[in-house]
Amino acid sequence: MQANGSFEHGTLANPSDEGRVRVWDPLVRVLHWSLAAGFFGAYFTEDWETVHVWLGYAVLGIVALRVIWGFVGTRHARFTDFVRRPAVVAAYLRDLAHLRHRRYLGHNPAGGYMILALLLMVSLTGLSGIALYAAEEHAGPMAGWVSGAWEDPLEALHEFLANFSLFLVVVHVLGVIVESLLHGENLVRAMWTGFKRGGAT
Repeated sequence: MQANGSFEHGTLANPSDEGRVRVWDPLVRVLHWSLAAGFFGAYFTEDWETVHVWLGYAVLGIVALRVIWGFVGTRHARFTDFVRRPAVVAAYLRDLAHLRHRRYLGHNPAGGYMILALLLMVSLTGLSGIALYAAEEHAGPMAGWVSGAWEDPLEALHEFLANFSLFLVVVHVLGVIVESLLHGENLVRAMWTGFKRGGAT
């Protein structure tokens, strides 16, 4: 405990927050909501090329920062806190099917894998978009490296990856809703405020 009564990494932040713990640090929260806004912004601005391209760059930058923070950030931001062995994830899903799964302060085992999948798919979507931009407009970081002959397959690939990323986002949101209902805790608000109810691992 620090002199001002604050704690770090999953403990009380101040006396008025009794029963709640700070789980998500400010950077995690900013990156989370920025990534959501950037992805949806890019998804729905396909017809506005300049906006679409720059939002794509922004999304890739956000993902890069989140990956770095996943190695050097606070406790619950780190991959080591929520990326678990496949057997642990399978056991968690079995327990979930019987409505008797554990509650976690950070991401649960299934949620951890979803985070990895989202980061990977959004990254691939952005990179395929950069390649497509080079093939179509001969512009961007890959200009001169990607032939115009690749335009059609790259367009199909970029569209597939974007739609699959959207599918993962929908599954992620449904998972958040289910867990919020099962544990009686608003996880959307928790990602906004940084605080969750204590008493979990």
